[in-house]
Amino acid sequence: MTEYFEIHARDGAARLGELRLRESVTTPALADDSVVDGGSLWAADRDVPEGSDDELTVLPHRSFPAGTDPTVQDSFDADIPDVDYPSAAVVTGDTAGEFGCDAYVLSTASGVVGHGESFRDEIIAVREAIPADTALYLSGVATPANVASLVAAGVDLVDTKLARVKGRQGRYLTTEGEYHLDELAELPGAFPSDPPRDEFTREDCVEHNVAALESALATARTRIRRGRLRDYLEGQARHENWLTATFREFDQEYRYLERRTPVIRDAEISAASEDTLNRVEIQRFADRVTTRYRNRFANPLVLVPCSARKPYSDSQSHAQFHRAINYRGHLASMTSPIGVVPQELECTYPAQHYDAVVTGDWTEGEKTFVAEVLRRYLERNDYPRVIAHVPGEGYRDICERVAAEVDVPFEYTVEDHPTTSESLSNLSAALAGELKFSKRERQHNTVRAIADYQFGAGAGDDLFPDLQTTSRHPKLQVRDGDGTQLAAQVPQYGVLSFTLEGARHWAASDAPTKRVEIDSFVPHGSVLAPGVVDASDDIRVGDEVVVEGPVAFGVGRAEMNGPEMSESSRGVAVQVRHVEDNA
Repeated sequence: MTEYFEIHARDGAARLGELRLRESVTTPALADDSVVDGGSLWAADRDVPEGSDDELTVLPHRSFPAGTDPTVQDSFDADIPDVDYPSAAVVTGDTAGEFGCDAYVLSTASGVVGHGESFRDEIIAVREAIPADTALYLSGVATPANVASLVAAGVDLVDTKLARVKGRQGRYLTTEGEYHLDELAELPGAFPSDPPRDEFTREDCVEHNVAALESALATARTRIRRGRLRDYLEGQARHENWLTATFREFDQEYRYLERRTPVIRDAEISAASEDTLNRVEIQRFADRVTTRYRNRFANPLVLVPCSARKPYSDSQSHAQFHRAINYRGHLASMTSPIGVVPQELECTYPAQHYDAVVTGDWTEGEKTFVAEVLRRYLERNDYPRVIAHVPGEGYRDICERVAAEVDVPFEYTVEDHPTTSESLSNLSAALAGELKFSKRERQHNTVRAIADYQFGAGAGDDLFPDLQTTSRHPKLQVRDGDGTQLAAQVPQYGVLSFTLEGARHWAASDAPTKRVEIDSFVPHGSVLAPGVVDASDDIRVGDEVVVEGPVAFGVGRAEMNGPEMSESSRGVAVQVRHVEDNA
């Protein structure tokens, strides 16, 4: 099949792709006006898929009808050039599957858009059933207000049909909703090309609506490139109740979103509302801290508040905490929305990649979430006692809730504020008589803690039973007992990247290994999806992976999730860091 659609970037279920027709178009895109010369050219030189019925058809025509009543299309417009163009199958959530097409059109779009739960169920059913490297097209439903939500759900193509219809009805569209022209004394969100209000006609309204939709799509594409579409939706989706409902319905679909969300990235998380607690990145971090991480210190746990500066250790307040603790206690920070951050993981995504709105007040939802994480953390890890060096604004309440549920004593050391001389003196005194742990112990425990978090419970001990560390956190280099470098800490993300020798060590160890099996070739720079024979199902974008084939062994970073690598026919699957030719 000619390559017509290829994904280049991912932000949750949203994708940035390339649609190739007469010219290359970046998706998410408009499929009627933007693709080719004012009209789509979707032609198919193939038969209707076997087993098709009234709910499925392959469209060889140049446009997808809104609210399609599917019938088999078996003729071409005479003026369509004699070349291959992408094909599309019209499907529902019940009939979607692999039909050898380049795009899939959701025939029920007009019935489910506007209803959060129904929209969620239909999109997930189709997206899970069709190949990852095919486009999903919703016709006749897109507006400037809803298109970002459509894209975030996994939609790649929309059209201007609804925007044009509303324009002819005198309905003026913006990203925050619609207005009737008769009620507007001035034009909100007007473009420079829009005529003045007293000259603005319904035909002008059509042109404005199309331009507003194009602008909203450009915003969505920009947000995907930056990895910040979710931040945008947390505010923009609140302009319509069904969009807010959709936003929250998808937040409950952890499996669908987690599989599609990178494990590391540069993008900052804006914690602007309680909905942030439901983000995949936040839930994933909390889960790994409470199921994979294991404390290796025998000292008391010291709980402290987070800081605005990231990583926390670079802040003035935490420098004061460190001096008072003096390596006699194991430090962990409490924070919303992250939960509990052991010091070893304070650089690990997303612990140093978020910015929270600071008001001094905790919502009940925030308290409940952080308390649950702390409770699970203490149930997994053994501490002789907990020193809660936290202020009363929410932190103390959380600690007292958890203290009543766990079998470990809590003591409190803050008077008024954590950084007052009296409070710091109380903290130092509470640790009197505790043995200090060494720099070597701190560094070794950091490496093993990151390995546990990154690769699975117990991985730190399986991978590094005998290790040496050089340099300083957060740029630790990891060597074996003979001095051979196995891995290095990546300061940007706070995770480990393996050398070739480290990858061999990983593959031979008992630690869970994420493997990509390739065909008989030696990759240079990257492995493309067609070269992947099989891949571990739990691979996520950004994961460290071992690349193995009949003539090659290497290590790199995943650019697709595991199932996508196995089923895709195009796109980069792995960026290879090191490789050797075993031919």
